[in-house]
Amino acid sequence: MKILLTFTALALAASGSFAQEFPSDKPITLVVPFAAGGPTDRVARDLAEALRKPLGGANVVVENAAGAGGTIGATKVARAKADGHTLLLWHIGLASTVGLYRKLQYKPLEDFEYLGMVNDVPMTLIGSPKLPANTYRDFENYIRANSGKVNLAHAGLGSASHLCGLMWQSAIKLNTAMTTIPFSGTAPAMTNLIGGQVDVMCDQTTNTTSQIESGRVKAFAVTTDKPLSGHKLLKDYPTLNEMGLKGFNLTIWHGLNAPKGTPAPVLKKLNDALKVALKDPEFIKKQEGLGAIVVNDKRATPEGHKAFVAAEITKLKAVIEAAGQFAD
Repeated sequence: MKILLTFTALALAASGSFAQEFPSDKPITLVVPFAAGGPTDRVARDLAEALRKPLGGANVVVENAAGAGGTIGATKVARAKADGHTLLLWHIGLASTVGLYRKLQYKPLEDFEYLGMVNDVPMTLIGSPKLPANTYRDFENYIRANSGKVNLAHAGLGSASHLCGLMWQSAIKLNTAMTTIPFSGTAPAMTNLIGGQVDVMCDQTTNTTSQIESGRVKAFAVTTDKPLSGHKLLKDYPTLNEMGLKGFNLTIWHGLNAPKGTPAPVLKKLNDALKVALKDPEFIKKQEGLGAIVVNDKRATPEGHKAFVAAEITKLKAVIEAAGQFAD
């Protein structure tokens, strides 16, 4: 009994020392599993800045570890030392890779600690300016009348636009009515959409808002379950849910994770810092400028974050398996 108590006391002491030492002089590395300059990288850099003050002026640096649909960066964090100094900022890909990759190097619900969601980025269904349709209803009718002749672009297997396209086709039961054309990223896909070489794409507001505003593409609908009443440009566009696709709701959310086994006192410090960052007016303003909505519900808690990701894994895995589109 005395030995057991001694070990317990030592464990508690070690746990307390972790809390006192964190964050140390060592930088906190925020791993982004994509290249610099993209939407997730921009969110990460804004978040890094917002976390510094509530973490006592800690040096929070962004590290880009791109490749294999985000799984390289995620694996790096899953295998990192669990001391709070290596974190992962990733989006819906954390959930979709379970369906896309049948031989993942990590288990999303078992190999990470969940710190809280950061934001939601709505999606927009957009089309080439050469399309004759101007409303969603006209657009859907056009697709049905031109089965097999309409091209759906996406930014690569596992990308946000790929997932959105899969879900939309599944919802309107058009899996054979369109030809899917993958590109190596959003930029070439958007260029071909603007030029009329492809007809339609579904992508994040961070990538589509400026193109819609300039008239280079046509917008037909948004993918949130409720209208974007607070968005000056997209507030008047219908939701797919309103257009008859009941229950359709897809946003490209971002969440913050740490390696499994990170000490509880360190997780609390990180959770507390994230809560402060999510209420930072400057951070909120920057996110709104990206077309993103900062999370302010129960998903900002570790429990809510993990439960949400678990539900997303179930939803996306079913869609991906039904389409038979895998990355390995």
